[in-house]
Amino acid sequence: MTSVTDVKRGKGGRSSFSGLVTTVFGGTGFVARSLVNQLGKIGSQIIIPYRGDPYRHKELKLAGDLGQVLFIPYHLKEDHSIRKAIQHSNIVINLVSKDSETPNFSFEDIHVDFPLRLIELCKEVGVEKFVHFSALNTGTSSGEHVIKGGSKWLKTKARGEELVREHCPEAIIFKPSDIYGSEYDRFIQHYGQSYRRMKPDPNTALVPLWRSGRETIKQPVHVTNVAQGVIAALLDPACAGQTFDVVGPNRYRLDDLVRWIYLHMRYETDNVHFAPIF
Repeated sequence: MTSVTDVKRGKGGRSSFSGLVTTVFGGTGFVARSLVNQLGKIGSQIIIPYRGDPYRHKELKLAGDLGQVLFIPYHLKEDHSIRKAIQHSNIVINLVSKDSETPNFSFEDIHVDFPLRLIELCKEVGVEKFVHFSALNTGTSSGEHVIKGGSKWLKTKARGEELVREHCPEAIIFKPSDIYGSEYDRFIQHYGQSYRRMKPDPNTALVPLWRSGRETIKQPVHVTNVAQGVIAALLDPACAGQTFDVVGPNRYRLDDLVRWIYLHMRYETDNVHFAPIF
């Protein structure tokens, strides 16, 4: 029987076909946009399941040549739509995540139930490689100094990661720290937003941070480096079954980072003060 990898075409690049057929769940997110671009560079055919408005992912069509980037609607709780999105793929990447719960989808639905359902369906259709994105500092006690009982977001991320490793020992798991980039990255943009600043008077800004940001250490990583790391792991057979903590090369105090963000926003940093929380 001829496999997909036997029909490689071209010398490399977006107009060639490397034999990799990759389904990227969460393909309309910040990390996935960079990852889809990197996959397109090496001649992958990319399938992007999506929910909601199809115009949200229109820019991703440019990541590959004509017919190389395909889109298909799906639902997180419908096995037949998930199976349809992965049935021709030899690689599946799970980037589905959520910062907050909704009436329709809880953290448990997104971070635990969906990865387990996806793993089972990948085994059913014969997917060769599975990549799962968790989060740095996942654990049952994470965040207990801030939230009573701990962070539900981190706990469900940890449980999903455990189930992926249990049911698919050869899966590649990435645990990134805060990710930044040139688009809306939820890190630089998060701290730069005006709603993060309280203004007791026109000349002063108060930014609420835990213990004024002096005891919070961040090691942010650029989104392109994350995407390139995924490509390297996919192409290296030795990475099967590995878990990677994905962090940047430098560590910073959060208050210093916020000052840097405001400096590059041309905001008067001398008038920025940090209001301690706890």
